[in-house]
Amino acid sequence: MAAAFLNAMANSERAVAISAGTQPAERIHPVVFEAMREVGLDLSSARPQRLTTDLAADASLLITMGCGDECPYVPGLSIQDWPLPDPAGQSLETVRAIRDQVRMKVRELVLARGWLHDDDDGH
Repeated sequence: MAAAFLNAMANSERAVAISAGTQPAERIHPVVFEAMREVGLDLSSARPQRLTTDLAADASLLITMGCGDECPYVPGLSIQDWPLPDPAGQSLETVRAIRDQVRMKVRELVLARGWLHDDDDGH
């Protein structure tokens, strides 16, 4: 969800997000897919992938969501942990609340880093 929101909000010349997890599922959970569809983001082409040191090597920022010791270590990489609940196995109502928390955190990040689209005022 965070990667989809960031890629929708941020100027792609300033920031691009890649989504990965320490224990990725085989596919996007249908309830997550539906919750994101409700806000106009299509995850049909998204495929879960494992977060590895190689995948994170070209990044400047790693946003984690509670992976702890399972997170890869990449020297020089700035890391922020967002302790948000895992939407896997949750009801649509709960996933909507998580989605909205993720959207708010991403918006704060995009605004703080100056990554917003030039024609977007952040609202």
